[in-house]
Amino acid sequence: MGRPGSDLLELLAQHGVPEKGARVYLAACRAGPQTASELARLSAVNRVDAYRVIKQLTEEGLLESTAGRPQRFAALPPKELIDRWIRRASDRVRQLEKDREKILSKWEEARTEFDDRDPRKFAVLEGRETIQRFLLKRVGAASHDVFFSASGRSLPSVIDAGIDRALREAHDRGVKVKIVTEVDPANLVDAKHLSSFAELRHARGPVTNRSVVIDRAGALVYVSSEEGFGRTGEEQVALWSSAPLFLQLARDYHRRLWAPAERAEPRFVELENPPSVVLPVVHGKEAVPFQRLTEIATLGMRASGVKEFRLHLPELIEAIARQLGREIAEHVDGRTPEEVARALSDYYETHTMGHLTVVRERPLTLKVTGCFACTADSPEIGRVMCPQLLRSVLEYRLGQRWEVSKPDPTKHATRGCVFTATQA
Repeated sequence: MGRPGSDLLELLAQHGVPEKGARVYLAACRAGPQTASELARLSAVNRVDAYRVIKQLTEEGLLESTAGRPQRFAALPPKELIDRWIRRASDRVRQLEKDREKILSKWEEARTEFDDRDPRKFAVLEGRETIQRFLLKRVGAASHDVFFSASGRSLPSVIDAGIDRALREAHDRGVKVKIVTEVDPANLVDAKHLSSFAELRHARGPVTNRSVVIDRAGALVYVSSEEGFGRTGEEQVALWSSAPLFLQLARDYHRRLWAPAERAEPRFVELENPPSVVLPVVHGKEAVPFQRLTEIATLGMRASGVKEFRLHLPELIEAIARQLGREIAEHVDGRTPEEVARALSDYYETHTMGHLTVVRERPLTLKVTGCFACTADSPEIGRVMCPQLLRSVLEYRLGQRWEVSKPDPTKHATRGCVFTATQA
């Protein structure tokens, strides 16, 4: 046989009242209003614990302090307590009925596990933690290769989430891990850490989509993240699929970034050992850096005894064009060749570089008239500079190798220049 009142203690416990609190409450019910010390004695609860429990029960409304000195505490009548429980239970049931469809919908969307027999072949993952857990599990099960593409800004989050450890463990199992990203001074330490166990390359252009291809079983593509639609880093959405076409597109995307990318080691050396001298050419003060070049050339000839040396002008023009193209690419938008071309057309107009029009989209054919580089004295500047400039813009924006044809010399500087751009 149980102790007297044990059923009541159990009932109170079921509704969230701890054992000591239940004993104090029952003592107050039996004895009527009592002081704190009397309730401690009647309930056989240590006085210090009793004071703490009485304070908690009073805040929750199970005890009510009465006026007078010394202060006494009266129990909420059991009938009122049970009525309160009934109201709360009814409210919870009504709320659950109201939210039923929403809860089931979220439950369905949050499903992240499916096998090859699942006809959907897709899983939508919502939230940073959900994506990270899913990715850790998939990388942990990889057996052949993992192809990872991510923008340089997202490398810290890859490491903070512990994905780097999963990739290292996969590498230790013999899995080939290939990472393509943008390596810059801000993420150099993170990039070097990843390169210690993975084959890492520095992308020639921006990495605009974060994706992970695991074996030939599936691919995870971030639809929204820090670089996407989300207002915060927590508002992430990713799509996992084992559909063959989806998987092939993800692999092709990684391959397009990977092929022209630079090995990580030379990039590390470049960032850690930057050139000791930079000659910025500032508009209106162009003579200053070129005076420095004159001094360097004069010093070299004096030291070597050489009386004359020749500069290869096309190489100099191409170097300038590449730098101009990279600078312009920072100011134009677009994720496809056609979008970049249209943005470049607006840039030409607003910066009085001439008029650039898109003649055809496939193959991408551009026509430039009134070009800034087409001068009567040196028409070869435009013939060398413009193709390299356009090529540099396309490669830096799209992260692929491009070839841009040189214009027809018979039409150059008279009827405009036509350029055909194709992926190399």
